[in-house]
Amino acid sequence: MRRLAASLQRSDGDGSFIDRTPKLFIGGKQTRPDGNYSMAVHDAKGRHAGEVGLGSRKDIRDAVSAARAAKGWAGATAYNRAQVLYFLAENLTIRADEFAARIANLTGASTKSARGEVESSIERLFEAAGMADKFEGTVHNPPARAVTLALNEPVGVVGIVAPDEQPLLGLVAMLAPALAMGNSVVAVPSARWPLVATDLYQVLETSDIPAGAVNIVTGRTGELAGVLAKHDDVDGLWLVADSATCKAAELESTGNLKRVWTSNGQAVDWNGEAGSLKPFLRRAVEVKNVWVPYGD
Repeated sequence: MRRLAASLQRSDGDGSFIDRTPKLFIGGKQTRPDGNYSMAVHDAKGRHAGEVGLGSRKDIRDAVSAARAAKGWAGATAYNRAQVLYFLAENLTIRADEFAARIANLTGASTKSARGEVESSIERLFEAAGMADKFEGTVHNPPARAVTLALNEPVGVVGIVAPDEQPLLGLVAMLAPALAMGNSVVAVPSARWPLVATDLYQVLETSDIPAGAVNIVTGRTGELAGVLAKHDDVDGLWLVADSATCKAAELESTGNLKRVWTSNGQAVDWNGEAGSLKPFLRRAVEVKNVWVPYGD
């Protein structure tokens, strides 16, 4: 950990300094971390790959406030949310080669595997966009002269803590369904490979995502997950991490009774049933039951 200012690099030409450290993404813009600290990122071979901002409790609070203020996203029609997610998927497609190269260079994955991860991420975004106006609810026939409408509504502000394994797909697979259902998100990306998430900032900025709908705070997973768990204004928390971090988050969230889902320390197969879209769509909504009685 070191001061962000220490990571400045001299520019070519006039001798001035340019800050090349990726910032946090809060309220639709890139911002410096509150403490002005950064942390180094190394690739799979231990070589220095760059630095990112070291997020803190204050940064999470700011991100939650920005997410709570993004009321326009929850209020948008499902059709409009779908169009924005389609646009996001298309913009990520344009930069697929760039993201695949970044993943391969950072994680040591083969070019084919890295490309497959990017393609799966794009597919998940398209899939979530297609379900934005279709995962609406059901009608039940109770044992009475009535019908019950089970309406799906967004949870609210959802905290997402992504894994180190498949850093882009793990983040997108949770982010896409949360957004599709109208939630705003505070995401903590992979602590080991956060540069994959900071590369995503430019895609978000050019995809009509409203300010505050997606907030990304880089930093130490255990610390930031704990802040999200304790925060009373976070309505849901999805966490993929080691068993100790998962257990701590579950305990720390009991005081505010938020909805918590964790991987219980297990890796998630993002291309399998557990990591598929449908389970996360169910977690992204609360069901409101409306009883409609009728006579003879």
